[in-house]
This record gives sequence, C-alpha cells and structure tokens, in this order.
Amino acid sequence: MQTVPKANRIHIAIFGKRNAGKSSLINALTKQSVALVSDIAGTTTDPVYKAMEILPLGPVMIIDTAGLDDEGTLGKLRIEKTLEVLNKTDLAIIVIDGTGGVSTFDREIVNEVKKRKIPVVGVINKIDHLKTSEKLVQQSEETLQIDVVGVSTVTGHGIELLKGLMIKNAPQDWEEKAIVGDLINAKDHIVLVVPIDNAAPKGRLILPQVQVIRDILDYEGMCSIVKETELEEFLNRLKQKPFMVITDSQAFAKVAAITPLDIHLTSFSMLFARYKGDLNSYLKGVKAIGSLVPGDKVLIAEGCTHHRQSDDIGTVKIPRWLNEKVGGSLDYEWASGGGFPKDLTKYKLIIHCGACMLNRREVLYRLSNAGEEKIPVINYGILIAYLNGILYRTLAPFPEANALLKKIKKEN
Repeated sequence: MQTVPKANRIHIAIFGKRNAGKSSLINALTKQSVALVSDIAGTTTDPVYKAMEILPLGPVMIIDTAGLDDEGTLGKLRIEKTLEVLNKTDLAIIVIDGTGGVSTFDREIVNEVKKRKIPVVGVINKIDHLKTSEKLVQQSEETLQIDVVGVSTVTGHGIELLKGLMIKNAPQDWEEKAIVGDLINAKDHIVLVVPIDNAAPKGRLILPQVQVIRDILDYEGMCSIVKETELEEFLNRLKQKPFMVITDSQAFAKVAAITPLDIHLTSFSMLFARYKGDLNSYLKGVKAIGSLVPGDKVLIAEGCTHHRQSDDIGTVKIPRWLNEKVGGSLDYEWASGGGFPKDLTKYKLIIHCGACMLNRREVLYRLSNAGEEKIPVINYGILIAYLNGILYRTLAPFPEANALLKKIKKEN
C-alpha cells in the first residue's frame, strides 16, 4: 500500500473552519497522530498529505487543509492554498463544528464543491459535547443537501459510519484505468525502449516506465526492455515480431526509423496523456503549432520537480525543436509540480508533460481551465511525434484519436 504512487490514489480532502476538528478527524481515520492538533486556531497552515488505505476503496491520499475562516494577509494566502486543493480532490469531506452548527463558510465550500461536481460528505464533529446530535445531523443534511454523519474524534463514535459514507460517495470511476492493457491481448509481446542517459535516474527506472511494465503484466502481456542503441539488434534477434514498441518520446525519431511499419509504435508520454487526461483534447494543440509565430508566449508545464540536466527535455530540447519549426524564438514560461498559472489568456499554446505525478482530476482541471479560455494544450509525446512527422503512426494504437486528427487536418 505504501508503494502505490501518490498520483494513483483517490484524493480525499478535508475542509472546514479553524478548530472544527479537521486534523483530529484525520488522526481518527488513520488511527495515528498524523496531523498536528492544538486548541489554537489556525494550527494547520499548509495542506498536509497522508497516504492510507480505506477498504474497499484501497489506497487513498488524505489531505488536511487550513481553516476557511483564516484571517489576515497570511490567512488569505492559506485560504487560496486550501481552495487550490479542490483542483485535485476526488472526494471532499466538510467538517462542521457541532457546537456552532452549519456556518456561512460551510455553505460556501459545499456550494463550490458541488459546482465542481466533486462528491462530498458532511461531518458534524464534537457530538460528544451535544445532547441531541441526531437533530443537528438531520438539519445539516436538509440545509446542505449532502450526506452527513455525526462523529466524535475523541471517542471514535461515528468514524466507521463516516468511512461507509466515504465509500458510498466516492467517484464511481475511482478504479484505475488501464495504461496500455486495454490495447493489447494476452501473450502479446511489447518492447519498451528506455534510454539511459544523463537524465536517467541512477539505479532505477522512472515511474511511467515501471507503471507500464506492471500494467502489461496485469493484462497477461509479455515485455522486454532495451535501450534505443540496442533496439535494432534486438528486433533482428526475435523470431516473431512484437505487437508494439513503446519508447521515451525523446527517442521517437531514432526508434521510428528502426521499428518496422507493421509494428505499433507509441510513447510513454502519449499513453499517459490518455491515462491521466484526455488524449483527444491534446490533439487540438496540433492545430495551434501551425499558427505560432516568433515571440508568441508558450507555457511548458511539468507535473514534477526534478534536477535539470544540461539537455533537459522541458527547458532545452522542446524549446529548441519548436523554435526550429516556427523559424524563430518563442517566449517560454515554465510551471512545475503543483504550480499552474491562474491566468492562461496570455499563452498561445500550453505544452504539458505526461503528468505521471499528478492525479487525473488535477490534469482534467487544467485542461478544463485551458478549454474555457480557448487556449490549446498539447502533450510532450504528441508534440515530439508531430515535429518528427510520425504523429499518425504513433496514434495508430488509438483509433478514435487518429480519426480526430484526420478531422482536424481536414478542417485546416
């Protein structure tokens, strides 16, 4: 359970006023002293993440947040951080101080959660201080129009009922989608091309590669792993051609030249574009590339923060390749980790990584924001395949996306 990647867990965020008992609730749910608890209002200043397991949901990420009634300049910044958590929340829990009842802050956060179509559960905390908690629970359900349960984080009363409501209200599509398993058949042979260069971490594979290997095995496929420098010799040694070759997008040109046309070819980044976001949405960015001119502002967004190498993909290679395509220098800005600009209107194009470190809701939120502003977004793998003239070929494993690309090209 502890080795399940953060981005692959259901994100359950806990919201409420200061001293409503959010941190105490996390400790009660996890049965550990995970979150700092104090009678002083505003003890939690930044979102706190705790990995745990709630059966039958499985691995989840519980997020503790600052109080929505925080005050002062710093308080306002904390509230902004708290509301940003909604961008990655799969299930929201609103903690209400039972001694004070439903507040304006509680109503506002429930309305915001509903507006974003996030499942939500209400918790009336501190019922050990109340004589008639059942009536307050009923009134809160009628007021907020959500499932509500009364709990005491001191005695543990109601915690198991809360877990039941969390399971009941969890998003219906919480189970993991396939990364590549739905594209292959049992016993299909998949070759993974993994460059080992200065950017490769010492002694291990990167997360997308590991997850693809596991997904292939889960779907009864077979896989081999080679460096791009050994691919040609490896394919020549095989008695039977593999069904598919999956490569790091940076090696697309070399791998495409080596891989026979009757073997499916795609990249880890393109698989994750579908797994974590919406592959079809990224294709709309293809159209935007043709209209770019030198000086246009472009955002390059990466879901992780890592040490930049001298020939880094996001800060060096992609800008170099895209500048060559446009015929001049574009004006680049970068966002990494959980950071993502609120104002997207100044950008002509957003280029996004495979997002292996982000959960799907956060990726879809970013795509939705860009869509509302009519800012096209393209994925690393799709962009690199397009620049190398092999986009149709690398989309062959995804018939729906291939058909959409043809339609986009036709409209142009």
